[in-house]
Amino acid sequence: MGKYGKIAQLHSLMAEKKISCTELTKQYLDAIERDNASLNAYVKITPEAALETAARVDAKIAAGESIGLLEGIPMTLKDNISTKDIETTCCSKILKGYVPIYDATVWSLLKKQNAVLLGKTNMDEFAMGSSCETSCFGGAKNPHDTTRVAGGSSGGVASAVGANLAAFGLGSDTGGSIRQPASFCGIVGLKPTYGAVSRYGLIAYASSFDQIGPITLSVEDAALVYDAISAQDPMDSTSSGQKEPTVSSLGKDIRGKKIGIVKEYFEGVRPDVEKALQNAVEVFRSLGAEFVELSMPSIHYCLPVYYILACAEASSNLGRYDGIRYGYQTEHYTDRNDMVCKTRSEGFGKEVKRRILLGTYVLSAGYYDAYYKKAQNLRGAIVKAFDLTFEKCDVILAPTVPMTAFPEHYAAKDPVETYQTDICTVPANIAGLPGISVPCGFGDDGMPVGMQLLGPKFSEATLLNVAAQYEQAARETVFRPVEMGVSL
Repeated sequence: MGKYGKIAQLHSLMAEKKISCTELTKQYLDAIERDNASLNAYVKITPEAALETAARVDAKIAAGESIGLLEGIPMTLKDNISTKDIETTCCSKILKGYVPIYDATVWSLLKKQNAVLLGKTNMDEFAMGSSCETSCFGGAKNPHDTTRVAGGSSGGVASAVGANLAAFGLGSDTGGSIRQPASFCGIVGLKPTYGAVSRYGLIAYASSFDQIGPITLSVEDAALVYDAISAQDPMDSTSSGQKEPTVSSLGKDIRGKKIGIVKEYFEGVRPDVEKALQNAVEVFRSLGAEFVELSMPSIHYCLPVYYILACAEASSNLGRYDGIRYGYQTEHYTDRNDMVCKTRSEGFGKEVKRRILLGTYVLSAGYYDAYYKKAQNLRGAIVKAFDLTFEKCDVILAPTVPMTAFPEHYAAKDPVETYQTDICTVPANIAGLPGISVPCGFGDDGMPVGMQLLGPKFSEATLLNVAAQYEQAARETVFRPVEMGVSL
C-alpha cells in the first residue's frame, strides 16, 4: 500500500489495537458535531447506527478475527443514495420525510463489509447544480475557505472528506458531480465507466448519465472503494461490474504510456489553472510518459448535448413526484389536478423547475427532431470521436474545471456561466467513460486546482495507476491538508 492511503492507515490502527473502532467512530462524530456548523456538509447524522457497527467490528477484533480493509472505516453517502430506515431527501423539500424501505446496492455492499456510516451528506437538489447551493438545506462550504462553495452536486461529500469528517464517501456523477467538487476541495474523485457500478437505489436525475463513485483523500483509497462497489448487479439492467481489479495494478511503471492533450479542453481555462496543469505535464514527463497533441472539435457540442439530453431524462424521471404516493403534499387544494400542480410548484426548487421545463420543451411535438433527436445523433458522434482518440493515446489529461472554487452565491447571479464550468467534465458522461480528478496545485487565489485523467471504457486499472504514479511523485507539492476534523 502507498503512503497516502487514509483507509489503510485507519485499518492498521484498528488491526494493531492502537485504537478501537468505537473510539475512532466517536472521534469522527465529535468532529462532525464541532465542525459541521461551519461547513454544512452533513444533512443527517446517524450516530446510533455508526456506533452499533463499530461495536460489531470491535467484537471481531477482540475475538482475534481479521477485519477487511473497509471494515470499521467511518464514511458517508450522498443524500440521493437510498438507505433503508434512514431518511433520504435528495436535499429537496419534495422528499423531506421520505424513508426508503431498501438499501441501494452500493450501500448494501459496504454495509456487508461493516463500513461505518456516519450520516448523509449535502448536495444540489436532485443533483442539479455545480455549487451545492440549490440544496433545500443551504449549500456546503469549502474546507479550504468557507466563503467559497464546495462544488456540486456532491459538495457535501467533498466537504466532509476534505475536512476529515469522513475517511471516504460515495457521490454520484451525472455531468461532473464527483470530479468538480473533488477538484474544488483539493481531493480525489473517481467517476467510473457507465455500468461498472450499480445504480440500483440511486435516485435518478438522468439515467443514461448517472454513475456512483468514490470521493477520497488519495488515489489508493479511490481504488480500494471502487473495487468494493463495482460488482455486477441483477437489479440494474445496465450494470456490468468491473473488468479487472484496480488495487493490484497500482505501482506499475508508466514509462512509455501515451498521454493525450486535446487542445479543445484548454480553451477558456484560467491562466493560473493552466500553469498548474503544465507543471503536472512536467511531472509525467519525468516519470517517462509521452505526450501526444490531439484535437476533438466535437467537444464544442458537448455542453448543449448534455443539457438537452440530461434535462429531457430529468423531466421524465421527476414526473413521479406528485404528492400522491410519497414525499411532500401541499396542504390546500381544490381537486387532484390542483393538488399535483401545487405540490410540484411548492416542492421543487427553481433550478429543478428550470431543468424540467427545458426537458419538457425539447421533448414536445414540433421540437423533438430539432433538439432531442439532433442531440442524440451528436452523442453518437462524440462517442466515436473518443474511440478514435484512444487509438492514439492511453489516457487524456485535461482540466477538471477551468477555474478554482467560486465564491458563495456566484452561481445564482449567472446560471448560464455556471453551466459552462461543466465543459470539461460532461464529455466523459456523454460517452460513458471513466474519469478521475486529482489535485495538481493551487491557483493564484490559493484554492486547489484539479487535473482530470480520462480513459477508454473499463480502463479504471490503468487510469488509477497513472493517477497514483503522479500522486506519489507530486503529492507533497499539490496536496494541502486542512486543520479541521479528525487528525490521526
